[in-house]
Amino acid sequence: MRVKMILPALQEAESPYWRPIKYSLFPPLGLATLAAYFSENDDVEIQDQHIEKLKLDDTPDLVCIQVYVTNAYRAYKIADEYRRRGVYVVMGGLHVTSLPDEAALHADTLILGPGEEAFPRFIKDLREGHPQKRYVASWRSIENIPPVRRDLIKGEKYFVPNSLVVSRGCPHHCDFCYKDAFYSEGKSFYTRKVDDALAEIDSLPGRHLYFLDDHLLGNPHFASELFEGMRGMGRVFQSASTVAAVQNGNLIEKAAEAGLRSLFLGFETFSPDNLRSSNKLQNLSKDYVAAVERLHSLGIMINGSFVFGLDHDDKDVFRRTVDWGIEHSITTATFHILTPYPGTRLFQQMERDGRITSYDWSKYDTRTVVYKTLGLTAEELKQGYEWAYRNFYSWSNIFKASFGHDNIKQQLAHLFYMGGWKKFEPFWNFMIQYGNLNRMLPVLENLLANTNGHKTKST
Repeated sequence: MRVKMILPALQEAESPYWRPIKYSLFPPLGLATLAAYFSENDDVEIQDQHIEKLKLDDTPDLVCIQVYVTNAYRAYKIADEYRRRGVYVVMGGLHVTSLPDEAALHADTLILGPGEEAFPRFIKDLREGHPQKRYVASWRSIENIPPVRRDLIKGEKYFVPNSLVVSRGCPHHCDFCYKDAFYSEGKSFYTRKVDDALAEIDSLPGRHLYFLDDHLLGNPHFASELFEGMRGMGRVFQSASTVAAVQNGNLIEKAAEAGLRSLFLGFETFSPDNLRSSNKLQNLSKDYVAAVERLHSLGIMINGSFVFGLDHDDKDVFRRTVDWGIEHSITTATFHILTPYPGTRLFQQMERDGRITSYDWSKYDTRTVVYKTLGLTAEELKQGYEWAYRNFYSWSNIFKASFGHDNIKQQLAHLFYMGGWKKFEPFWNFMIQYGNLNRMLPVLENLLANTNGHKTKST
């Protein structure tokens, strides 16, 4: 069987905000994971439109397409073209799971939710000539799954090809989170076996790893054993977690000893009312400053996530957020305009209240206002969001945040990481265009390896 697996580019690829470096970081690990369920006699290819031009004039036996909200229309167009030529099309992903009736108009089969059990069942049925229209996992587990087909990934085109996943989902249930709908029909958080995770880590070349888990510290027992097993491997790695997990026992210290050097952390908002209304209860009564200082003392850089446009926000929220991030030396910040993704409780509530102003999924990019706002006008929200990015990444604030550390190595690491991420776009674009992006990985490895734990200057 000839199989093509496609990740269409997000709609943002055609917008002035498009940053090729951001979407050339990680290979399509989800597709490579599912590719492992085909037989060795199948001819399987993975194409990622973020790093290559799609070839759509062929006629494989099967096309598999991964769909997110802002690539949905592009995915549907690709699917329609293949189906017009008689090619069997299967779709899966976050958007398909959220809106299966919409997606069903463009596919022969849908995989709803995680695919580790449902996808191989679909392949078996397809080979036997009786595939179903929809498949939902009857059980959920990532134990004893086949190795990811990394041989199908064009690793040289990605900045951090050593991405991996050792858990699925998240133990928390925030109202605005897109992932909650994806796991709604069964277990919403589960892990691999520690020994299997360590074996995969050991098989990956180089020093750098990026755990794409939504919450690497979500199961403290699993995470503790994982970090114990990683000690002495000489790895440096990045991942995501929560403020609460950072403050839980000594787990973050074990992570640092294992090589954790950068953490995506969901602060989201400083307002207790916003946290309650979003069901982000794990952040309530948490000391953000204490969490930041603990991470900095361990030499862990922080990518802070912040959401603007929650119902209790006012006009000053942008300045307060940027000032706080710079004052406390947050290395990078990811700002979002609140987006009511279809399938989430936030979307359902806003739709009931008549607050959804657009059903154009290409606008659901966390940069565009698609709902009736409270406290701020839509224009104020958009302008404030853009102001926050400009000011946080101004050279003056980059230097100010960098020198908030009193350790020279942390100062330099912060400066190069923060400045390099936002201020050298032409260089990154050049490296991507000529297929040399992966050659920069040793620079990242050395940068992360030399952060060195030390206290941040008190303010």
